Amino acid sequence: MWAAIRTLIVGALGAGLAALLGAPAPFLTGPSLAVTLAALAGLHVTVPARLRDACFVLIGVNMGASVTPEAVATAVKWPISLVALALAVLAIFAGGTRLLQGVFGFDRMSALLAATPGHLSFVLSLSSDVRADLPRVTMIQSLRVLALTLIVPVLAPLLGTGDLPALPPAAPPMAPVALAGLVALSLAAGMGLKRIRVPAALLLGAMGLSAVGHGAALIEGGVPQWLSLPAFVTMGTLIGTRFAGVTPRMMLQSLGAASLLTGFAALVALGFAALVARLLGLPILNALIAFAPGGLETMMAMSLLLDADPAYVAAHHVFRLLFLTVVIPVAVAQVRSATARR
Repeated sequence: MWAAIRTLIVGALGAGLAALLGAPAPFLTGPSLAVTLAALAGLHVTVPARLRDACFVLIGVNMGASVTPEAVATAVKWPISLVALALAVLAIFAGGTRLLQGVFGFDRMSALLAATPGHLSFVLSLSSDVRADLPRVTMIQSLRVLALTLIVPVLAPLLGTGDLPALPPAAPPMAPVALAGLVALSLAAGMGLKRIRVPAALLLGAMGLSAVGHGAALIEGGVPQWLSLPAFVTMGTLIGTRFAGVTPRMMLQSLGAASLLTGFAALVALGFAALVARLLGLPILNALIAFAPGGLETMMAMSLLLDADPAYVAAHHVFRLLFLTVVIPVAVAQVRSATARR
């Protein structure tokens, strides 16, 4: 209990400092960096599962409130964008594998799983099954999520999107009774999706119900900031807890490979995002967050903090995970087959 309280205090202090310094998306980047540093310093960091789930629901409700008819109208352009995303994922997958093998001497299976642009839990379960280098795979995947959380908000202003707001534009707060009812229904929907193993089930369930309710004019307003901002801070804190039990030496041993891989993935994602934004007339910020191979929940929350289109971003990150669910086993089977023939 005290470890969780200390962790949340560190995350809150990180958010406050990042906001004072004018950092982009401070309520995600500040806590994630502060808690990561605390973990590397030896502090036991953790976030209670129930608090985590509550934050996912609140962020999902807020995302649904941001889905406008104008945003939905652009959905006719998404198939082209999704094809481009699939090509980007394959490029990151194949290119990253070769980089890790050629530059850092990874065995082929470990390189393949470490280079996978997302679906961390699925990758880690496969890593233990196929006897890959689990510690290296885990560290590189965790560093990728942290790095992209910090890089994407910094890249956005450099791409000509202008100064990013420290706070997302606030919608009028939802009526308390409506908010309580929507949260309860969202939790039930999320638990149902979780039972059938849908990724980010609580967040997507809440977003879906909220989007339908707002689109049908049954509900108005969003989650009040006194609830939404702590939810974002908790999300950032959660990213930092990935490094619980990690020592500075362990991180340094993987930093070179993780930096090269993340840089390569970011450049590929940026290139495809710029192409899609130009072809379809979409804001580059929307495409960048949608194509960045960061954590699903993190990137979806970032779409709110950076005032991007949450429906577009959510569709792309869910598609990326579904695509990887098919691609990863095929790639692993090919590597196993090639190894067996030797």
